[in-house]
Amino acid sequence: MSREVYVVEREEVPPGQVVVIGLPDVGLVGVIATQFLIEKLGLREVAYLRSDLFPPIAVLHGGLPHSPVRVFGDKGILVVFSETAVPAGAVAPLSRAIVDWCRSKGAKLIISLSGIPVPNRQDLERPSVFGAASLPEALGILRKYGIEVLESGIMVGPYALILRYCAEHGLPALVLSAQCFFSYPDPEAAASVLGKLAEILGVKIDVEELLEKGEEIRLRARDVMMRTQREMARMKKAQEYDIPLYV
Repeated sequence: MSREVYVVEREEVPPGQVVVIGLPDVGLVGVIATQFLIEKLGLREVAYLRSDLFPPIAVLHGGLPHSPVRVFGDKGILVVFSETAVPAGAVAPLSRAIVDWCRSKGAKLIISLSGIPVPNRQDLERPSVFGAASLPEALGILRKYGIEVLESGIMVGPYALILRYCAEHGLPALVLSAQCFFSYPDPEAAASVLGKLAEILGVKIDVEELLEKGEEIRLRARDVMMRTQREMARMKKAQEYDIPLYV
């Protein structure tokens, strides 16, 4: 079985765009946020990712099969979006393939949308958003938009590898993480992270509809959340609660 992940373009993808990434993770924050972004900006599918490492599934839309991991784009924005949990064994090849493709396209900026689980999430009406960056100059973007920098900690999963690979190649990248539930879909956290993303991109995104459909989204996303939990356990996602030894 091949351990490669390939990006297959359905049409020519212009270079120099901003790439937004939403993969299943804690609270499904990135998935919920990017799905809403795709819908509201009217983005179309421009590419998909293919690999023997992915589950043997096809996602049906309009009666036609699609890859569970696709790229949507228009208006200078590309969105990498997965509708199913990424197997732990596919995380590294997938992350590498995304970064390599972004390099080949001369991506202007790569922004991953994620969550950061907090034990008191039920007490927070409006989750806060924190950030990390691949390069010192990218930290300036976080500060410009009032996003508190995660000064220390441990990241686990595809967003960790994407950020690390971007740092290795000198690519400007951010991870925006909203406070969220660990094992429950969290549309409110997705709305918080979308608010900051909209500021950075300079676009208008009305998240009220996302908040109004919160319960519906939670019900629809339950199965993906359960599968994601199993893969997070294999990735030892709980290590994010550890304190780094080096200060």
